[in-house]
Amino acid sequence: MAKILLVEDNEMNRDMLSRRLERKGHQVLIAVDGEQGVTIACSEIPDLILMDMSLPILDGWEATRKLKAMPATQMIPIIALTAHAMAGDREKCITAGCDDYDTKPVEFPRLLGKIQAFLGKEVEA
Repeated sequence: MAKILLVEDNEMNRDMLSRRLERKGHQVLIAVDGEQGVTIACSEIPDLILMDMSLPILDGWEATRKLKAMPATQMIPIIALTAHAMAGDREKCITAGCDDYDTKPVEFPRLLGKIQAFLGKEVEA
């Protein structure tokens, strides 16, 4: 069972994703803004982070940069979740420090495949 931090300000998205991940056997931690996401990531050290990029207080771009700059959290895989699906947005997320990128609305089977790819790598390491 993996510990996944979901950083998402939209209640409907949070509820849908957390329930579906829990049904797959994962423990889901919730943060509603980027600042809370950084705080929880530092205290809980999750196996993976799903990061909405458009967040209040501290946006996902800055939260990701902070997490990747800290030794305790820099190795945690971060998958950006964003409605930004324009050319160059994936690269912008990767440049900010995200390890992968997925668009909203979330296609759960595709996202789950990305999550499992990261968790599988972690288990083998």
